[in-house]
Amino acid sequence: MKIRDVLSPTDIIIGVRASDKIRLLEQLSTQAAAKSGLAANEVAREIAKREELGSTGVGNGVALPHARLTNLKTPFALFARLRHGIDFDAIDGEPVDIVVLLMVPEAADRVKGKTLACVARALSDADTLQKVRGAPDREAAFRALTRV
Repeated sequence: MKIRDVLSPTDIIIGVRASDKIRLLEQLSTQAAAKSGLAANEVAREIAKREELGSTGVGNGVALPHARLTNLKTPFALFARLRHGIDFDAIDGEPVDIVVLLMVPEAADRVKGKTLACVARALSDADTLQKVRGAPDREAAFRALTRV
């Protein structure tokens, strides 16, 4: 699986403003729901439910909130680069400024694992992270992400 299988340039948001983790996840859930044709409250509820199990802040300023959704047909990702890092209870205690919200169909456990691994692998590369953080627009961020 490749990132471009779940993410397109139009699913990248640059310069997101958020005061805290809860508001950010609500904002991203609403946008992801609109793009995927799902109810915003359903996406927000499932993302929040997963986050209650433990933070999806994986370190190096990156968070990968995710959920399985009943009415979703294909995996979907929404990439957000925040204007300023926020506390996300990340494993390294550092603020998060790169968030990839992932949604997968409920019955697709294997797909969820592959999708998470694919995105995590790309964002664990220091060079890729630097390019994504410095990208002037969504197309440049997409190119940086998909080169891995």
